[in-house]
This record gives sequence, structure tokens and C-alpha cells, in this order.
Amino acid sequence: MSKWKTPYGFLAIATVIMTLNFSAWNAMLNNFAIEVASFDGAQIGILQSLREVPGFLAFTAVFVLLVVKEQTFALLSLCLLSVGVALTGFLPSMYGLFATTVLMSIGFHYFETLNQSLSLQWFSRAEAPAKLGKLMSVKSFSALLAFSMVWLGFTAFDISYKAMYLLAGSLGLLMCLYLALMMPAFPERTPQRRKLVLRKRYSLYYLLTFLSGARRQIFMVFAGFLMVEKFGYSVADITALYMLNHLVNFFIAPMIGRWIGRVGEQKALTIEYLGLIVVFVGYGLVNNAEMAAALYVIDHLFFALSIAIKTYFQKIADEGDIAATSGVSFTINHIAAVVIPALFGLLWLVNPSWVFYLGALLALMSLLASQFINRDLAKGPLELAAEH
Repeated sequence: MSKWKTPYGFLAIATVIMTLNFSAWNAMLNNFAIEVASFDGAQIGILQSLREVPGFLAFTAVFVLLVVKEQTFALLSLCLLSVGVALTGFLPSMYGLFATTVLMSIGFHYFETLNQSLSLQWFSRAEAPAKLGKLMSVKSFSALLAFSMVWLGFTAFDISYKAMYLLAGSLGLLMCLYLALMMPAFPERTPQRRKLVLRKRYSLYYLLTFLSGARRQIFMVFAGFLMVEKFGYSVADITALYMLNHLVNFFIAPMIGRWIGRVGEQKALTIEYLGLIVVFVGYGLVNNAEMAAALYVIDHLFFALSIAIKTYFQKIADEGDIAATSGVSFTINHIAAVVIPALFGLLWLVNPSWVFYLGALLALMSLLASQFINRDLAKGPLELAAEH
């Protein structure tokens, strides 16, 4: 079998499709919405809320799996994502952009759910941290490629939004076709339960997932906003930061994955959350643009350590629960996406630093929760109870 006709090869190419499409879509979104679709602030807010709804409903993936195999469903999700991106430039109106965003987001969020499920099923517990680190590196490289494609398209070739969205979506569809025609169907290692699964023994995993989602929103929404509002960063400056983040992750993520495999999830998450407390307090206090940029890069680097939450679940889970629990955990992760931006946005109007101090408090809560992780998980899953 060819090197690429393997489970890792499938997930690597699928990661390229997802990241190339989403990064290109996101890089052009604000400019397209304002310059072409004539959006105002309220419409942008509605658009972003609509984009998160499919993530909140990710648990419904388990019902689709009653009739479609996971690998096939993942491929169909990538096709939806690619079609949504390709059509974006052809529907430059409020409802048109709402429709293509929802279509794109359904594909994106279902794929992300299935990506986690398939990787934890296909990779052994020994190899999962390193391979997840490699996939994160692939994701960073693909994001750099997408940003470069958009930058070249608009600076060197004066390409239109319609053509660029069509190009990104078409590349995604071509790679989907390759996966459909050239990749074998990989067997399930363990039959998966096709129903919602909520178990008491996964409570710590659910809590860590929720807190991780809350932290992600503070980074995604407020850290970048701080750069612009307080330090006057331009679009080019922010794009350069994005590229620097992904460049660093491209080299560091595989090493972090291997390191997690050596030291274990409890120690890795302890270091992550201690670091995040420092970073969030730093955001609240910083008055220097260069120091703020350094905090931003360090903050993004900690995303690689989130691998440890996935591999922790892999070690405690009944293998038949992985698909169903991946959907549930994605929904839990997105609860914060619905709540945090609105509530913390109001707090921002009072004092922006308080947003980051609350972020430090969330990191502290994560730190305390991570101390309950069993440090000796390498020998296999914890058979704590027969809950079937």
C-alpha cells in the first residue's frame, strides 16, 4: 500500500482540504462582506453567530452515522465545505452570504467532529500524540499556503473575490475527488455506538473540553481585537501574526505531540494552564505592542498542547464510544462560543483587562481540573464502571 493510502494519509489530505478552504474563506471574509456584500456590524455579528450554530449541533453527527460510514461522512462533509466556499463569491448579498456560510460551516464542523473520532480510532494510544502533532503541523502549513495564495491573488494578479473563492473551493473539491477515487475504505477497529453517549466517568473530559472552548473564544475574539484597538495593528500586521503563528506551529507541533507521548497528559496540561495564566494576565497588563505580539504567538503555541485532552479521552474511553462522544464534546466546546463573545463583549466596554483576567481565572480552573487526571494511563482505559 502506498504511503499515502493509509489512515494517516487520508487524514493528512483531508486536513489540507479543510484548512485551505476555511483559511482562504476567513482571510477574505471581512473585506468581502463590507466591500461586496455591503454588510454592517450587526449583519457581521449575525453571520458569525450563524457560523457557530452547526458546531453547537455537532452531536447530531451520530444520527447521520446510522446510515453513512464515518469515512464517507467525513468526505461528504469536506465536499459541503468546498462547495460552500466555491459559491461564496457568486452570492454577494446578505442572505446569500448567510446561506453559503451555513453550508460551509456544516461541512467544517461535521468534518472536525469526524476528524477527531477517526484519528482516535485509527491511531493507537502509543502513536496518537505524535501523529496528532504531525496533523497539526500539516494544518499550519496548509493555512500558510492559503494565506499566501490569497495575498498573491490580490497583490500580484488583482484577482476578484469571486475567482478566489471559486479557486479555493475547486481545489478542495479536486482533492475530495482524489480521496474518493484513490483511498481505500479503512475498517472500523471497534464498532461504534450509533446513539448519544453521556457517561459520568467522562465528566472530567467534558469539563476540560468546555474550558478549552472558553479559552479559544478569548483568543479568537478578544486577543486579536486588543491588537487592533489598543496597539493600532493594521490588516497586514494581523495577517503577519497569523502567518508567524502557523509557521511556529509547523515546526513545534510535531515535537509537542511526541513530548506529550513521553510525559503524559496530566503534566502536559498542567504546563499549558500555568502558561495560560501568565499569558492572560500579561494581556491584561501589557502596554507595549511588541510584547503584546509575543504574548499572541505564545498563546497560539499553547493550542498544540490541546492534543493532550484528546489523547486523555482516548485512554479513558470505551473504544465504542469514540464517535458518539466526539460529537457531544464538540457541542460542549461550542457552548462557550455562544456565551463568551456576548457576555465578555459587554465586559470589554467597561474594562478590557477584566476580560483577560477572567481568562486567567478560566485557566486556573482548568489547572485545578487537570490535577484530577490519573497520571498512570499508559497501560489502557480505566474500566471504572459498566455503564452500558
